[in-house]
Amino acid sequence: MAFRNRVVLICSLVSGFGLVSTVPHFAIAQVSDGSCPTSALKSFQRHKVESGETLERIAQLYKLDPATLIAMNPGLQGGRVAVGSVLQIPPHDGIVVEVPRGQTWRAIATRYKIRPDVLFELNGCQKNPRVVFVPSKNRTFGQISAQASNASTAKLAGYPLPELTKEALPYGWQVNPNTGKVFFHSGVELLAAKGTPVQAIGSGIVAFAGEQGTYGKLVIINHAGDLQSRYAQLDSIKVSVGQQVKKGDLVGTVGTTGTPSSNQPSLHFEVRSKSSLGWVAQDPNSYLQK
Repeated sequence: MAFRNRVVLICSLVSGFGLVSTVPHFAIAQVSDGSCPTSALKSFQRHKVESGETLERIAQLYKLDPATLIAMNPGLQGGRVAVGSVLQIPPHDGIVVEVPRGQTWRAIATRYKIRPDVLFELNGCQKNPRVVFVPSKNRTFGQISAQASNASTAKLAGYPLPELTKEALPYGWQVNPNTGKVFFHSGVELLAAKGTPVQAIGSGIVAFAGEQGTYGKLVIINHAGDLQSRYAQLDSIKVSVGQQVKKGDLVGTVGTTGTPSSNQPSLHFEVRSKSSLGWVAQDPNSYLQK
């Protein structure tokens, strides 16, 4: 059966589900309490039209295409904005679609030609969404591909443990050994004894160091070339936010904090690249080198 879904008028969606908020623009770079970003649908803002404002000016203010505002606000079909009217402003160019019952993230992603993990995180890691925000194919998707390609050429290569070890769980779509459910694994699980030193794979600045949802004790390092490495499930943290580190510096020790995907002590390691949607997971094996 062919995959089908319906574009949802955001005005009715918002009023029916109460999804609008005035929080800042969503970014995958942010880590929430559940280690997953806030859904893009909950990051819509309201804009009250003032005298002298035009559709183009408002779109420019929010760095959006005018067509996106028209799609989200049916009253703008003629291209005119009425003073005093309230517009729904999405965090990115894109559309809101209704998801047929039983459809998977991979099916939705295939339909719109976007990476499933990006779409999954952009929509708050929901298990069975009724509606989803799909970013613009022409703008956002192209930017992700280009930026990820540029990031992959950056000189970031190293190994986060003293010795090479086995992967308890690889990167990508996997079956959780504890629950049997299919999920997207944004990093790799590297087996190591509890207390094993964890080291930075490259020079950079510590952007986060502390407890964070399912990540447990987490260290995030921002590197040159718009790359970021993450070290999670740590037993202890040995660095602080703002600290400059070099390749091989101690950042923590292996532990079992958070919600490990492995039954054995391991390091959850990720590499992410900065894109128009925030920090997008990359295959860590492209950067692991002893």
